[in-house]
Amino acid sequence: MELVETKSVWHTEAACRGPYQAIFFPPASSERRRDKRAREARAKEICLQCPVIKQCREYSFEIREQHGIWGGLTENERREIFKLEQELLSA
Repeated sequence: MELVETKSVWHTEAACRGPYQAIFFPPASSERRRDKRAREARAKEICLQCPVIKQCREYSFEIREQHGIWGGLTENERREIFKLEQELLSA
């Protein structure tokens, strides 16, 4: 319950709200690699200006978000961090 409440507090301040939110997630149809990179780069630019980027990134790690740009990180970047985290915990 607390996790949802925490999200709602910071989420209202997020720069990704509004007309830009579609670029933070892949389209329903397939996407060319060049288009994906451009979409992700634009989303990351918005993240860099976001007042709650840290909270967003932390939230994505807490819930192990597997889709979209969260806290300036792509799915693959978060996956790599998850993997490193697991390796460090098992070492």
